[in-house]
Amino acid sequence: MGQRVAIVQRDINWLDAERNLHDIEQMLAGVKADVVVLSEMFSTGFATDPREVADSGKVEQWMVALARKMDSAIVGSVAVKVEEGFRNRMYFAKPTGEVEYYDKRHLFSVGGESKFFSSGRERKVVEWRGVRYMLNICYDLRFPVWCRVQDDYDVLLFSALWPAPRREVWRTLLRARAIENQAYAIGVNRIGEEPGLKYAGDSAVVDYYGRTAVDLEAKEGVEVVELDIDGLGAFRRKFNVSADADKFEIKICQ
Repeated sequence: MGQRVAIVQRDINWLDAERNLHDIEQMLAGVKADVVVLSEMFSTGFATDPREVADSGKVEQWMVALARKMDSAIVGSVAVKVEEGFRNRMYFAKPTGEVEYYDKRHLFSVGGESKFFSSGRERKVVEWRGVRYMLNICYDLRFPVWCRVQDDYDVLLFSALWPAPRREVWRTLLRARAIENQAYAIGVNRIGEEPGLKYAGDSAVVDYYGRTAVDLEAKEGVEVVELDIDGLGAFRRKFNVSADADKFEIKICQ
């Protein structure tokens, strides 16, 4: 079994959701995929103060409409307002109209994210057309215990806004997470600049051997990769590292 995943790397128009959504639709015209992965805060850019950019439901509805149009799941994060404040929320919108979501667990306190956002509490795996995706956002990539496979996923997804000065960390950790979990690791970043930050891109798909199937480097564009899920299963059965792994339970601390 295979599954086609499209990664979308682009420059984001700062705080201009309408233009960003239009541009994404234009980029995806004619693309055929089971899953389309967008960056973190793809509709606005990374505004640490979410009060001016929090989605009221418009972007979520747009994702559902696009999912139906493309017959694909659409994945990416936006800022949302919740009862206790704001969350950096990754939507997994399906063409059926169902939307599952993950709220970012690890907030980037160095950049001020924790001042305005509250942390998520739930590890989220979504099954789609027979493939299991674990949802993650940017900074989560640095936390191997959180990402550790527990016989519960096939693919790690990371929507990110990862600055250029730390690009080698991004590239290295994507490979590390793929290798140590015997899973695909897919990371989608942006290119371009926003106030005070520059982004190098490097959106990539890394397979369960740690081989880079595609790397967009600094190019704007869409790349579609077919994941070899049967090959992944065969590799895990033949070289079953998980059988010798330390057993633990992830407990979410308040």
